[in-house]
Amino acid sequence: MELTVLDEIEKIARAAREASREMAAAPSSVKNSALLAMADALEKNRERIFDANKSDLDEAKKNGLSGALLDRLKLDDKRVSGMAGGIREVVALDDPVGEILNVTRRPNGMRVGQMRVPLGVIGIIYESRPNVTADTAALCLKSGNAVVLRGGSEAIHSNRAIADILSSAIVSVGIPQDAISLIPTTDREAVKAMLKMDKYIDVIIPRGGYELIRFVTENSVIPVIKHDKGLCHVYIDASADIKMAGEIAFNSKVQRPGVCNAAETMLVHKDIAGKFLPGMIKRLQEAGVEIRGCDKTRELAPDTVEATPDDWDEEYLDLILSVKVVDSIDDAMSHIAQYGSAHTETIVTNDKSEEEKFLKLVDSSAVMVNASTRFNDGGQFGLGAEIGISTQKLHARGPMGLKELTSLKYIVYGEGQIRE
Repeated sequence: MELTVLDEIEKIARAAREASREMAAAPSSVKNSALLAMADALEKNRERIFDANKSDLDEAKKNGLSGALLDRLKLDDKRVSGMAGGIREVVALDDPVGEILNVTRRPNGMRVGQMRVPLGVIGIIYESRPNVTADTAALCLKSGNAVVLRGGSEAIHSNRAIADILSSAIVSVGIPQDAISLIPTTDREAVKAMLKMDKYIDVIIPRGGYELIRFVTENSVIPVIKHDKGLCHVYIDASADIKMAGEIAFNSKVQRPGVCNAAETMLVHKDIAGKFLPGMIKRLQEAGVEIRGCDKTRELAPDTVEATPDDWDEEYLDLILSVKVVDSIDDAMSHIAQYGSAHTETIVTNDKSEEEKFLKLVDSSAVMVNASTRFNDGGQFGLGAEIGISTQKLHARGPMGLKELTSLKYIVYGEGQIRE
């Protein structure tokens, strides 16, 4: 008898729960051997991955996906090597599982502390980028968790190939195959079913656009660690070094526009706008960036598109940048508070007091001074491959590495104490 979608998802989730019990007890040496086997298997199976990825790219082009989304989807030698390299970086990271913290002795002689433990089974729901399959599997495995992956339909062939390669590789070193599983169907009902599996799945982490995040948070009975859209801002303060400001703004927007930590809005103090904006806008336009500017911006650069109120709230994920001239740092921070997504904001300034004000008062997962927004990334922060960037405040915030995939439980060392 053919399984229903619900039955199929429950079977996968139940198997992951069983695997998670073995994962929680797996020593670091075994987990590291599994990770090295995963990295080697990716590199040995490049052609299989490329063939699968070509099927996805061909279908995506037929469906009219934008250049930025095609870039997120594409796998080449460099990106496969990057996936394998990212896994090997995780091997080098300290294993957080079993770490004992904050041990204190109570007046009755008991010692009370905390131990870091895996979350259990982590469900990852994501779009477009098939490298997420490898990154998240590696982090979940090293942190002692089992993972259930559900990628987007646009990358289904790539994700199936990568997940199969990874799950086959870990078996060779004694890790259960179901520690890494992928939901093989693109049926949207599979996501709904997955979000009801609270008996087996401990946490859901969605990675993707606003609509996906909203759908997951509205339909899940499982706790969700989310990041909203990456509406990131670059604020050019009155005291900014013009050359530095130009490099940071350009890199934040152009280096890779289709990712969540790329800048979508540039705010420029009125006292520096006349010196900075004409040359900056010209440079951006020469790089293919469409500028959507406020009235003051268009006075300085008339060959720009007029920004609409919707532009300030838009995550373009493309070579488009909205630009606004502001009266003060307070004006800039008010704009960020109104339109930002609590992802990444940066200030370019030589004024220490303005720097400190921006750091203290801007409420985002990462707030930067004189650096590109593109640095809000687990690898750049020294965490190794990240599982995502959380823009909420519980249980993790910012790039989520190994420690963010664990929880704490209290442990007590007694010597026969009983409560009076």
